[in-house]
Amino acid sequence: MYENKTEDIPVKAVLACVDTGEFDAETSIKELAELASTANADVVGTIIQRKQTYDPATCMGAGRLEELKEQLDALGAELVIFDHELTGVQVRNIEEILDVRVIDRTTLILDIFAQRARTREGKLQVELAQQKYRLPRLIGLGTALSRLGGGIGTRGPGETKLETDKRHIRRRISALTDELEELKKHRDFSRSRRKKDGVLCAAIVGYTNVGKSTLLNALTDAGVLAENKLFATLDITSRAIELPDGRSVMLIDTVGLIRRLPHDLVEAFKSTLEEAASADVILNVQDLSSPEREQQERVTTELLSELGCSGIPVINVMNKADAASDLETVFEDGHTVVISAKERRGFDRLLACISAALPETARRMRLLIPYDKTGFLGKIRAEGKVFSEEYTESGTLVDALVDIKLIKEAEQYPAE
Repeated sequence: MYENKTEDIPVKAVLACVDTGEFDAETSIKELAELASTANADVVGTIIQRKQTYDPATCMGAGRLEELKEQLDALGAELVIFDHELTGVQVRNIEEILDVRVIDRTTLILDIFAQRARTREGKLQVELAQQKYRLPRLIGLGTALSRLGGGIGTRGPGETKLETDKRHIRRRISALTDELEELKKHRDFSRSRRKKDGVLCAAIVGYTNVGKSTLLNALTDAGVLAENKLFATLDITSRAIELPDGRSVMLIDTVGLIRRLPHDLVEAFKSTLEEAASADVILNVQDLSSPEREQQERVTTELLSELGCSGIPVINVMNKADAASDLETVFEDGHTVVISAKERRGFDRLLACISAALPETARRMRLLIPYDKTGFLGKIRAEGKVFSEEYTESGTLVDALVDIKLIKEAEQYPAE
């Protein structure tokens, strides 16, 4: 029987896909290769079978599985990753034929999430998704559940819970759900407090690996992990920046999206994406250098629609201009801006677009306030921000960010 290898050593993997026509198999398996690389796998081969339907027992046809077994032996591969979900029965049957470990796309993504989650909430969400995914597969996996050890697809809580029964897993799912609900209440309170305090928020969303964290780092020096891997950031990070009009906005980084994201992960990580639904503006970051940009943008738009984000202003942030070859095809307007987060280019225009898209909560004004109206100047200081003030014969000349509640009164004291 096969053995698990040390996690630090890249495991040789072969990717497998049954192309039934329900999705673009070639594009999807390229993405699977990136996912595998992110999980520390060395992809040494691929096999695609065109078939009208999946085989209920082994997903792939018997002839192709024999071909796959020969390929595994020739390449010295020890892992097969299928580009779609497998049932517990299918995993067991395929492993018996191939004598190597077999996982599916969802297990791979869950494994990456288990590696990347850092906060308490992130880890709980990963475990909840893993437990929900494993529950209906317990019977089919059979003795496979007793195999302890490391390797891709076994990280996180799965390593210590492989021999648990359904009742135990259901109890764990219930406990995780309760704990996440408490954390959600705290997050909802923080969100409502931000709204009450008039804090403006811009959610950074987009496909995984388009440069969202690089953009946040460049704009705010947030120090968020930013590397050329899928799902480099899973936990919510927020930092404030000042806009050209003097207002502050909270930038919130969110988990990267991916086509055919497992349903349990969408549910488990909706909390991180809910920040977009409550934001004042959404920055939809896209990779200009990617040939899949338009498809990735559609995935993002569809998920935002599912989360109820319609009606929130969206700015399309076309990133990686430094690596793109067809910049002339991109038309910039009030809703589209071209930048390079890596080289920090295009930021002035981006910040101006954010300012224009946000609701007017304050306005920068130059005012000459008479000395007998110092009480009003005190209100401006308390509710807004004074950038400079100068004492003149006629009163105090100020350059100030005036809260929207005070704008009408402030208009009585225009500076000449």
